[in-house]
Amino acid sequence: MLFSIENKFDYLVMAVMAVLVIIGIYQFYFWTQRNHYRKPISLYTKIDDWFALKPTWIWVYSGIYYPIIIFMIFSFTDMRHFNYTVFSFFMLLLCQMVFFVFMPVQTPDAWRAAVDGDSLTHRFTRYVQSLDKTSNCFPSMHMSVSSLTACHLQMNYPEFGYYVFIFPVLIGFSALYTKQHFFLDLIPGVALGIAIFKIFELVYL
Repeated sequence: MLFSIENKFDYLVMAVMAVLVIIGIYQFYFWTQRNHYRKPISLYTKIDDWFALKPTWIWVYSGIYYPIIIFMIFSFTDMRHFNYTVFSFFMLLLCQMVFFVFMPVQTPDAWRAAVDGDSLTHRFTRYVQSLDKTSNCFPSMHMSVSSLTACHLQMNYPEFGYYVFIFPVLIGFSALYTKQHFFLDLIPGVALGIAIFKIFELVYL
């Protein structure tokens, strides 16, 4: 139920905290981009050729990704619910960092070089690329985070049913069409997000 917390100011506090958590998490993400235990490998398969570069998908990849994550604050019943949910994302981050450092996967530079237009979409794509380097691909953090988010939303809004998983499906297509990930990055990302949610259920419920 929307706005189930009596003190509506709590939502503002949670929104600010959520933004700060996202910013803080990215500092760890950037650190792993610079610190690999070994040379990054490629997970290219012919399936990746099925998805030609379509920069307009960047608006899904980054445009709906963060707003839906922030939207979760309206589904929290109390601050305990908020804290345990945030902790589940910290657990996910820790798992991702292990993969990024000890099993780095990197997409080809040529995929990014193809984004050479001057439209707003192309400029935004290059901006995202400047932050999100070619490594840190496996498992896809976009997929793990969107899957974990969808699981939380399904628990908090049971009336949404399985429709919440349209979110990670769209993120998956956007990851492929923007050439930010290999196809083989996606399913492990989904599995990791769901696994972390199962741990959250054991601890929270």
